Amino acid sequence: MTDILIKGGRVIDPAGGLDRRADVLISDGKIAKVGRVPASQITRGCKLIDAVGKIVCPGLIDIHVHCREPGHEEEETIATAAGSAVAGGFTTIVAMPNTHPVIDNEAMVQYVIHQAENAGLARVLPAGAITKDRQGKELAELGSMLAAGAVAFTDDGDGLASSSVMQRALQYAGMFDAPILQHCQDPDLGGSGVMNSGAMAVRLGLPGIPAAAEEIMLQRDLALLARTGGRYHVQHVSTAGAVDMIRSAKKLGLHVTAEATPHHMLLTDAACQSYDPNYKVAPPLRSAGDVEAVRQGVADGTIDCLATDHAPHSKEEKELEFALAPSGLIALQCALGLFAKALIDTGLIDWPTLIARMTTGPAAVIRQPLASLAAGAVADVTIIDPQADYTVDVTGWLSKSRNCPYHNWPLHVRAVGTIVAGQVKFLL
Repeated sequence: MTDILIKGGRVIDPAGGLDRRADVLISDGKIAKVGRVPASQITRGCKLIDAVGKIVCPGLIDIHVHCREPGHEEEETIATAAGSAVAGGFTTIVAMPNTHPVIDNEAMVQYVIHQAENAGLARVLPAGAITKDRQGKELAELGSMLAAGAVAFTDDGDGLASSSVMQRALQYAGMFDAPILQHCQDPDLGGSGVMNSGAMAVRLGLPGIPAAAEEIMLQRDLALLARTGGRYHVQHVSTAGAVDMIRSAKKLGLHVTAEATPHHMLLTDAACQSYDPNYKVAPPLRSAGDVEAVRQGVADGTIDCLATDHAPHSKEEKELEFALAPSGLIALQCALGLFAKALIDTGLIDWPTLIARMTTGPAAVIRQPLASLAAGAVADVTIIDPQADYTVDVTGWLSKSRNCPYHNWPLHVRAVGTIVAGQVKFLL
């Protein structure tokens, strides 16, 4: 394996409290040294990467990605999702289990791992379903999936409505110290809603999903968590009330973590007035006040990590009218720039904090020993250009789908290099 020397970058390693200009030497797939690397330590054939003016950090992690394989390979595959990930600076992604068939047993977990290994791009870690076939009735084989390589459990795409099943899931997963990831949306309150409930929905004549749909399910789950213990993670937080509840739960000492997406920090329900189905997501785009609350939650640490909820759909599906089109958008390849726009450009956080929310934060949720540039650590590294003015152009993206509302957006932050286990997977 060829050694790699990344020269002269601003090295930010939240796990090690490091933020200074330095070289990073990679040897045998691991971090060999961070600091000044003299010529005597550079092996013959070592690959040199000039990082002057760039940020060098642990590989970014996205714990919420829909790879669509198996079942909907026309929308995305594990390989194309992994390719999109490395092009966006992500070295690790977590694959959601709402596939066809559902990832709810040991064999399906092994399938995801095998396909990811064949692709040889980003790490793709499977999340198993909480319940069999994601029906919300009977617990899936959590123990065997965990042994096979699953890193978390979720019925994402649907909130787990049954209180008794959620209680058992928290208890059982808690025995293995494994996280339960919840899509908080009460199905009765959400009903047939397709966007945020409010004045804009009334104006557009579309059925709404109230903030209470998220907050009531979250309130129930936090009450169960206080009773059972365990590890509970809130996916794609979208309301001010949910942020407040998570903040209070943390103060009480509950083991709750949370994530936020770019669209819930950059877009409001006003975007839906175009009737463009690319703005239809679940949970829906909320009010300006909710957007600000989610941003503040990231800034003060209430929300531990950032995730894309990358959800590919075919052109034919997304060309349906707003009410009939499926929910979801893609953003893996531009997410870093979007997060910087929402959080750094607004002065809410600095670069070390943003990188922590995209490395140590998600790594802690899924209990993985990643997100470190310490000597001997696996060499997952992202190189970022913080002054790369460009325009988002989805036509050349590696994803099979194009359902992205950010096409033609001007951004100025992008990943320019992605190294996974000491191998360069992407380099501009």
